[in-house]
This record gives sequence, C-alpha cells and structure tokens, in this order.
Amino acid sequence: MAQADRADRVSPAAAGDPGSGRRPAGFLGVRGWGRDARGSSTWWRGLVLAVLALLLGALMAYHAEVPNSVGNLGSLLETFLPWLGLAVPVLLVPALLRRSATALLALLVPVVIWANMFGGLLTDKSGGTGDFTVVSHNVAAANTDPQGTVRMLEKSGAQIVALQELAGKPLRAYESGLAASYPYHAVEGTVGLWSKYPIGDVSVVDIKMGWTRAFRAEVTTPKGPLAVYVAHLPSVRLKAEGGFTVNQRDVSAQALGDAVEAEPLKKVLLLGDLNGTMNDRSLAPVTSQMRSAQGAAGDGFGFSWPASFPMARIDQIMSKGGLEPTDSRTLERDGSDHLAVAATYRYK
Repeated sequence: MAQADRADRVSPAAAGDPGSGRRPAGFLGVRGWGRDARGSSTWWRGLVLAVLALLLGALMAYHAEVPNSVGNLGSLLETFLPWLGLAVPVLLVPALLRRSATALLALLVPVVIWANMFGGLLTDKSGGTGDFTVVSHNVAAANTDPQGTVRMLEKSGAQIVALQELAGKPLRAYESGLAASYPYHAVEGTVGLWSKYPIGDVSVVDIKMGWTRAFRAEVTTPKGPLAVYVAHLPSVRLKAEGGFTVNQRDVSAQALGDAVEAEPLKKVLLLGDLNGTMNDRSLAPVTSQMRSAQGAAGDGFGFSWPASFPMARIDQIMSKGGLEPTDSRTLERDGSDHLAVAATYRYK
C-alpha cells in the first residue's frame, strides 16, 4: 500500500509526461537533442546539411567524373582535392548547432572517404637509411638570392640535384656555386642536373613546347646506372575566358610519359616541376607507370607550392624499377616561390 501511495505522488514532469512541458532526452540519450520548440525531431532537422554532406562525399569519391570540358574544372578540383576535407568542419558546426543527428551521420560519409583517400599520407612512412638522396627544385627565374639557394642545396646532402627555371645570370651563379660539391652537371634549355656521380648520354626530351624544358641523362652510381629525367611541364593558368588552362601541360605530360615508357634502363628517376599533383588525371601518362616518393615514404602531404603557404605538391620525385624510396620531405624555404623536394632511395 505504501509503494502504491508513493507511485501516486510522482509528478507528471518527473515521469516525462508530454503535457508537463519537459522534453525527454533525445539522440543517444543526450538531453536537448529531442524535439525542438516547433516539434521537429533530431532526425528531421538539418536535412539540407545532410544533403550537402552527401554531395561532398560524392564529389570526393567521383572526382574523376567531373568533366574537363568546361574550364578544365576536373583538373582544377584534383589539384586541390585534399582541401575538400576542410568542408567537413564547416558543415559540422551548423549540424551541432541544429542538433541534427541526420546531418552528423551524413558527415561520416565524406570523413570515411577522405580518410580512405588521404589518411595514409598523414603517417610517417620513412623506411630507414638509403643509398643516395635526390633533390628537385624549381629555383624560380625571379629568385633574388641564388647564393642562398646554393647553400640550401649543399646543406641537403643530396648526391643528385635537378633544377628548373634556369636562365641568364642566376644560371651562372648555380654553376659556379655548385661546382665544388657537384663536379658533374648538364644543362639543357632551362632545366639542369648536378651530380656527385658521373653524368653521360644526355639527350633532349621533346615535350612539344617548342623549346627545351626536359632531358634524359644516365647517371653512373656506385651500384650501377640510373636513367634520370629532368622536366618542367608547362604552367597552368586560371583565366577568365579559358578557365583552368591545362591543354599544353597535358600534351607535354603525354610526351614525357611516352619517353619514360620507352626507357631501356630498368632503374628510372623523374625529377621536376610537373605543374600537377598525383591526383590530376592529366598526368596519368606519367603517374600510372611511376611511384611517388612522397606517397610511398613521406610524412604528410609534402605540399611544395606556393612556398609562402603551400597548398599543392606540384613538384615531384618519382621512380620505377629497382629503387625503393625510404624518405621524402620538403626543404627549407629559399628565394623561390616553390619549396625544394627531396627523397632518399635504396637499391633493391
């Protein structure tokens, strides 16, 4: 009888009676995630945010389907593809403010897709010591401190150095400044190669530009010859009348890919400013047959451009054949608008 009397005295508010004006706990038992003042549940709030989250995930997963026919938007998207992840926290804040369980669950889709695409780049994949180190650097024609660049390159400890945008007086500064550390070098057009190992069999690679911005050389290392390609593919531009103009770059990428595919030596390195990332479909003639040092042995994205606030890795070190990358990194900033990229390799 006493227990019945106590049950009769329980207030409607304590029992969660809807008529009491007190709303029960909502999503996952968290108070305040039930119905709002207008009666909308956590599952019906934030539907627009949920749709935007799903569209973001679809854009990441199917980026290759974005056409290049209009302003080459596909290549533009792929150049900055990792940055799409920043849209997740942008959508997360209003999802939390709206207390929308639907939007939060939808946001898991782009998070999982982004992690699958780029999560592996965030870990340190370096694999111990190697046999030699290479550096590639677009030194920039407008570099006002070539001597500082020379010091940076010597400090890198690299055995092989490839440079792009060489011309005039700065070129003479690099030739004289690097001579003591790198007794062998070759320059063709506006690209060059410096090496502690002998260089021979130098030949221009025609990348369909009308002037020389790529060549192939054979570098004789202590463990055998390497074919080293140095290249500077055409720049891309954002133009009001033409969108993201990459057509000339794409033609040159195909020509470079053809040359690498026809290479008779088994161990091949490609060093250069390719004006595109590994995600850019237009570089597939090259990237489909070569391995990125950053992707295999780097720590992070290794963005190299622009040097003031790096947003994309358009400077590449790639290989194929019996070469195992053990480390990949960017070097300290110098007078260029690019950061130099370095990689260490071990012979298989």
